[in-house]
Amino acid sequence: MGLPREMLKNPEWRTGLSNSAKILYVHLKHKYVGWNNGEIVLHYSEVMDFMSKSTISRAFKELEEKGWIERMRKIGGEYRFTVQYSLTGNHDPAIFRYGF
Repeated sequence: MGLPREMLKNPEWRTGLSNSAKILYVHLKHKYVGWNNGEIVLHYSEVMDFMSKSTISRAFKELEEKGWIERMRKIGGEYRFTVQYSLTGNHDPAIFRYGF
């Protein structure tokens, strides 16, 4: 999975996001396969070996607030649920230009 040069040069990526948010975005984008935008799921357990739960929560919140991702739907019950996300493409030109 490549990251477009335009995005890497963008001030929103370079200085607008914490390193934790950048890492989480890369993991979310890795799960995007071209047809599943809006259905991307990244479980905390997939990144807990190098981030704490609170860091993961802050990174998700930061990505949402700054327009990189959008929470689409929450599936499941009160204690066990999955959240599906969409990559917005607001700051990542590859989402629209190349279909991922």
